[in-house]
Order: sequence, then C-alpha cells, then structure tokens
Amino acid sequence: MANMSNYLETQLIEHIFRSETFSKPATLAIALSSAILDDMATGANMSELSESVGYSRQLLPPADSNWARDGATVSNNQIIDFGTAAENWGSVKSVAIVDSTIHGTGNILFWGRLAVDRIVSAGSTFVIDVGKLGIELDN
Repeated sequence: MANMSNYLETQLIEHIFRSETFSKPATLAIALSSAILDDMATGANMSELSESVGYSRQLLPPADSNWARDGATVSNNQIIDFGTAAENWGSVKSVAIVDSTIHGTGNILFWGRLAVDRIVSAGSTFVIDVGKLGIELDN
C-alpha cells in the first residue's frame, strides 16, 4: 500500500510550500473497499463494505507502539482484526487508511490494492498480520 490520496498530497504541498498548515490526524482507521480505489477516493465516496453485515473500520492510532518505522517505510505493529463476519461481506479489493473511524466519512490518506481479491464469507475473518500493511514514501 503506497498510494497517497489527492487530499493528502494537496495538504502536504500547501503545508510545505505555501501558507496553509496541516495538522497530524488524531485518528487513523483501516477501511476495506469492495472496489479498486484511486487517488480521488474519499472516506465518503469509497465503495466501503456495508455496516449492515457487521463490518466496521478498525482503529490503529498514530503511535510508535502501533506503527513500526524502517527508513522511509512504516508498517502496522499490531494485528488489525476486523472480526468474524456474521454475514457475507463480499469481495475486498482495496484497503485504505482514513482519518475517521465513522463509516462513510473522513479523508483517505493512503490506499492500496490487494494482490488478490479476498471474499469474506459468513464465519470467516479478515485480518492484517503485523508488518503486512506498509506505506513506503521512498519509491
């Protein structure tokens, strides 16, 4: 996962080169999408899995204990467990890091396409193991 959203790119450019300021997000949540996201996607318009089937974003706040750094790469230092699906969630194609835990809101900061679509059926789980959600800024 190394795609930066247009929102984040704009905020960083304005903060570094112009007079705007950009505060570090207080919230980081992991969201799952049934579509292939792009840089224009937002927390409001992404094809996020439905809450009606028991899905919810998972909080992983900005903290050294939650995010490991290795050079220009950051990765999750905690397991991200979306729990057991009580109903079929459908196909997961993309993962996003969003600045809100509330479904259908916020700004996508980073997003990435799964190497293989994952079907989440009733009784199965969606887990991101430690170190498997990585963001590399040096590409």
